[in-house]
Amino acid sequence: MTDGTTEAGTLRGLAPRERLAVSGLFLANGLVVGAWAPRIPSFKADLGISEGTLGLMILAFGLGSLAAMPLVGLILAREGSRRVALAGAFALAPVMLLITLAPGLWTSAAALALTGALVGGMDVAMNANAVSVERRMGRAIMSSCHGFWSLGGLIGAASGGVLIARAGVWGHAAVVMVAVLAIAALALPATLRDAPEAAGPAGDGARGAISAAALLPAALLGIMALFSMTPEGTVLDWSALYLRDELGGSVEAAGLAFAGFSATMALMRFSGDLIRDRLGAVLTLRLCTLVAGAGLLTAAFADGPATATLGFAVAGLGMANMVPIAFSSAGAIPGLPQGVGISIVTFMGYSGLLFAPSLIGFVAERTGLAAIFAALPLLYVVVLALSGLARWADPAEGRAPGRQAGR
Repeated sequence: MTDGTTEAGTLRGLAPRERLAVSGLFLANGLVVGAWAPRIPSFKADLGISEGTLGLMILAFGLGSLAAMPLVGLILAREGSRRVALAGAFALAPVMLLITLAPGLWTSAAALALTGALVGGMDVAMNANAVSVERRMGRAIMSSCHGFWSLGGLIGAASGGVLIARAGVWGHAAVVMVAVLAIAALALPATLRDAPEAAGPAGDGARGAISAAALLPAALLGIMALFSMTPEGTVLDWSALYLRDELGGSVEAAGLAFAGFSATMALMRFSGDLIRDRLGAVLTLRLCTLVAGAGLLTAAFADGPATATLGFAVAGLGMANMVPIAFSSAGAIPGLPQGVGISIVTFMGYSGLLFAPSLIGFVAERTGLAAIFAALPLLYVVVLALSGLARWADPAEGRAPGRQAGR
């Protein structure tokens, strides 16, 4: 008879290798998304399209991503996250070549929609795999995984312009493909081999079934992610314009607002797991929400660019771990396959990241951006009200029947 303690120790011993593998998948996904950003100007020039048409093309990317997320969530319940995440990584590698090969407007739109679908589908699968590794290790890793995604985006964006200038769009696409293939190949033998899921606590025999009662907390976590990601997307899209147009900052100062926000977010994502393990997911989420709200209010009522930049940097510290905690919670809802839970939360959360900043533009024409940033913390009131659901993000709580948050 196998000693359960010995078995658990063996499994935990394997987890660091598996953690590196899933972190690599996050890095590869972020690398492709980051590499797309410096490709946009030449993409627009090659097709000879206007800014409005370009906006619709970029929307095709987002819609493709959102369309894939629910489908992949259902596939995960049958296949497990390993196969889907790795297949997504290998399929994602040549997408920059595909975009470059597309000869016209409609084929380019289709290529972008397919790229979005692969990015979004892989996103669901790699988050599900990260939840499985969290359970295997008995500790949080989700925030650092998202930190690797941010690092990949930074590498892709920073190197893309240099590669395009020196090697052209074909050389850029080839380098991205080789880099992603190399990361996927390294992750292949080490990625956690999770089995297709049981929907509820271990041993209930309901493989892949979906509990109707579990859909409500998944939807509530989706709202939490939506109200967490909407302010994040607003800062990313509108902070530089706010500093330049409403606070009289220079172009350089406007860029620093985004840089400060991104830097503090990346820093906190790599340290957020330690904080979550120490404080628990519920308390960590509540503190992050308060810090993010304070940062947004500081930026909204700033008397100059320097104070606003400080406010956005503080907001980045708070926002960094809110979405990772929501994803970890979604992957451990009792009675719901983790892929389904994560797909619901990612779909709702990324909807806010995709559509809300555009809607905010129409509102800002009438109210100004300062009023927008002052109002965004109201969304965090809802996040705080739902924060008890974050108890499932703690590995000791996830999937355990009858456990209640003690915080």
